[in-house]
Parts: sequence; structure tokens; C-alpha cells
Amino acid sequence: MNELGDFRNYLFLCWKHLNLPDPTPVQYDIAEYLQNSPKRAVVEAFRGVGKSYITSAYVTWRLLRDPEAKVLVVSASKIRADDFSTFTQRLISELPVLHHLRSREGQRQSKVSFDVGPSKASHSPSVKSVGITGQLSGSRADLIVADDVEVPNNSMTQTMRDKLSEAVKEFDAILKPDGTIVYLGTPQTEMSLYETLPNRGYETRIWPSRYPSHQQLLRYNSRLSPFIQENLDTKKNKEGEPTDPLRFDDEDLLERELSYGRSGYNLQFQLDTSLSDADRYPLKLSDLIIMSCDDSTAPEKPVWGRDSNNKITDLPNVGLPGDGYYGPETKLGDWLPYSGSVMSVDPSGRGKDECGYAVVKMLNGFLYVAECGGIQGGYSEENLRALSVIAKRNQVNMVVIESNFGDGMFMELWKPVLLKIYQVTMEEIRSNVQKERRICDTIEPVMNSHRLIIDPKVIEKDYKTVQHYPAESQCKYMLMHQMTRITRDKGALTHDDRLDALAMAVKYWVDQMAADADIKIRDRRDELFDMELEKFVAGIVGPQGVENTQLTWF
Repeated sequence: MNELGDFRNYLFLCWKHLNLPDPTPVQYDIAEYLQNSPKRAVVEAFRGVGKSYITSAYVTWRLLRDPEAKVLVVSASKIRADDFSTFTQRLISELPVLHHLRSREGQRQSKVSFDVGPSKASHSPSVKSVGITGQLSGSRADLIVADDVEVPNNSMTQTMRDKLSEAVKEFDAILKPDGTIVYLGTPQTEMSLYETLPNRGYETRIWPSRYPSHQQLLRYNSRLSPFIQENLDTKKNKEGEPTDPLRFDDEDLLERELSYGRSGYNLQFQLDTSLSDADRYPLKLSDLIIMSCDDSTAPEKPVWGRDSNNKITDLPNVGLPGDGYYGPETKLGDWLPYSGSVMSVDPSGRGKDECGYAVVKMLNGFLYVAECGGIQGGYSEENLRALSVIAKRNQVNMVVIESNFGDGMFMELWKPVLLKIYQVTMEEIRSNVQKERRICDTIEPVMNSHRLIIDPKVIEKDYKTVQHYPAESQCKYMLMHQMTRITRDKGALTHDDRLDALAMAVKYWVDQMAADADIKIRDRRDELFDMELEKFVAGIVGPQGVENTQLTWF
């Protein structure tokens, strides 16, 4: 038993029993940190590294050394917490060295709450599992394991994050003196709960999937695992290489990066939540004007203002820290009919991508987003009719379609369906510019000048229409999430259909306004030329048409 005094040896024994390959150096390093962790610890490790398995083994090792220890396992969902305790119970049942810890007759034996054999009678079970929204009060524990308490479902909006932050404060009330709290997790947002824990006295240790660059090292702020830091210091050319190549080689990580998108990969595999570069996310919600849009008229000039009096807090906010929605400071002038209404469509196939659409109306250089969303199902008759109804409802003057996909097939399929419901001009557009740069270059100037107005119903619908997607991917389909997470880097977003459709409609109006401006500039130049010509003629022939002989030529 002496050799099991080191948790790493015990972990090796558990892995052998489970017929798993030997623990990797990264897994051993996590095990060592758990064994010697401070009373408040955060284990941030990339997805798939096995931190929950390792910690389940750690719980049984703690009970092996002290059968009187009380462990509380908390997860975002009750099912997740129960899975942790069930696995722990099975280890006790199956591992020979733990057989004496099996529950005895008269003791608690369920998967959600069980005692170990040698433990004395107590109100608190040896191991108990509960969801973060469950009954935490009344429990007592020597070790609290917070296993993935932050998930997309409870961290998508700022309100959700605030509720989660308050819920975990209960841990300190139920922890016994000299007890330990260990968070296991992967950040789900840039405003992750794990980023706030150091301010509460927690020590954070980070294990990314690849050796970080010098810039990332600065962002980790001395929280990087010393094991990984030492490898960086002693072995040159490590930057960008996998930290756990025995399980995740370079090809595997590249596939995951393509699947998650660069931003998602940096978050969940590199554990990089920093926003140190102000230009990284160029589109800010606070640059928008949130205002209900009338079907046919709009004010001549809505005035943007970022004041607490016109801040809107009752809309789902998936923006970055400190970002938010603001209504107009005031509305100047009369309400006039829109100059026009355009609908843009970004087609997709039958995969995970959506068919994005947007309806944008224009008046006096201000662009009003009346509708924007996404539809799955490709070129189905139902989808084509739904898009046609949207065009009719908004009395659009022009429909623009991205022709890059299917080489114009979508327009040919949609045209007969649309014309039966609503007669409107259709036009295909094609772009050869990198998508992310095109979107940013189109929308950023309009937002920065506060000329993009969005109806609050668009934001509400944007949030509601993603609820049928898996929880971990819901936010990726949202227009407002895409807007605030896009960068100019290729592959920055996993899904960009709704934002791309909006950019297409905005670009149509920007091009129209530029064309109008060019015409006005040309007309003004012609007018000035005519005026100068009249002056020239008057100088030669005089005001009464008599030649001026005193004119000197050079």
C-alpha cells in the first residue's frame, strides 16, 4: 500500500484495471496537481484530456486514505453529476484494492448518494452528486468537485452567467474546515466563470492542447502548467506542437480546429479567453441602434447614444464583456417612407449550415434590419415558400442571392415559387474576397457610424430559433453571437450564415449609396465646370457680348 501513497501510482493501477493505455505525461501532471492542490483549485484542461476520469480516481484514492472523507460532486446537470458518482462507485466495486470500501448493509448505496464501508454514521454520505441548480444547502463536504458546472446552456447570456456565479458561492457555505474545492472545466465563453475565480482566491492551472506561442503565454498570466512551461523552456521549436501527442496528434487537432472554428478552438482547446487585441472582434453590439421598425416608414434621423437611460437589458445578450444594447437617444425629423427594401439569401445544402436570409430597408443612409434568420433543410419546397412569404411580408424591391453555392441552382429553383407568391426582381451576386474580411469590411463602417438599426423582434427571434439545436452549438447559429465573434481570420466562425446574409443586404445598400454619391459628385463637378466656363466666356466677350481687347494671353 505504501506505493499507493502517490496518486500517480494509483492512477496507473486504475488505468490498467480499465484496460486503458498508460496515463500520458499530461494526465500524470494533472494527477500530481490534484494530489498537491491548494484548498481552492481550478483545473482548466482541453476537452478530451480525461480530467473527469482522473478526478473520479482521485476521489476513490482520497476515500482509500480516509474513509471518513465526504465528497460532493456538482455538475451543470444532475445527469452529469450522477455519471461521475456512478463511475466512482463502480471503481470501488471492481478494483480489488478498494473492495473493503464497498457499501455495507444499512448504508446508503444509490448511485447519487452512497457510503463507503468503514465510514461511521453521518448525515452526509461519503459521495453525493447534485446539479448546480439542485439542493446544495444542507450538505457538508471535505472535498467539492465542480465538474463542468459551466456549459453553453447556463453561460450563453450575461444573465445566465450571473446566476451561475451566484450559485457556486454556496460551495463555501457547505465546505468543512480545511476542505478543498476543485473546479474541473473548459471555458465556454470569453466571459467564463473560471476567469473570475482567481479573484475569489482560487489558483488556476492550465493545460492547453498545443504548446502556446509567446503571445499566448502572456495571456495565460503564469497560470500555465509548469510541466508544459518546462518543456517549452528546455526544448526548442515546441510552439504549436501537441502537448499530449500520444492521444491527440497534430492531424487530430487540426480536424478539431476545422470543426470548432478558430475562435472556438482557441477557447476550448487552447483555453485562451483573453481579448487583449481590441481589433480582434471589430463588431460591437453597443454600436447598433435597437429600435422597433415600422413596416413602411422610419424617422429621418435616429440619434445613437450610449447612456444608461437608453440601455436595453431585457433582450438576450450574447455579446462580449461590457457590451450591450442601446436604444436611440432621440429621433429627429418626420417619419417618411423607406427608400427601398432588399432581401438577401445565402443558400446552403442539407448539412449543418443554414440558409441565411436578411431583410434590410433604407432611409437617408440609415439601414433598418427588419428580419434576419436561418432555415435548415436546403432547397425544400417548404423553405422556398417560407422565404417567399418573408419577401412579400416586407414588400421587398430586390432579392439578392449568393451564387457561389450551387452555381446559381438556388435561384432557378426558387424563382418559380417566389413569382407565384410575390413579383419581385431577383439578382445573383458572387464574391471572390475572403468571407470573413468581406463581412467585417462591409458591416464595420456602417456600425461604427451608428447607421445600422435592428428591430428587437429580430434579436428575440434570433435567440428562440436556435433552441432546437444541441446545447453546445446553439449560440454558434445566432446572428448576434456570430456578429460579436467574427474576426478577419479565415475560419473564425463555425457557422456564419445569418451574418453573411446580413452583410450581403448591407453591401447592396452601401453600393447603392456609393453609386448615388458618385452621381452627385459627378453632377456637382459638371455644375462647377459650367460655372467656370461661363466666367471664362464672360471674361473674353464681356458682359454685353463685346470682345475684351485688354485680355492678356500667356
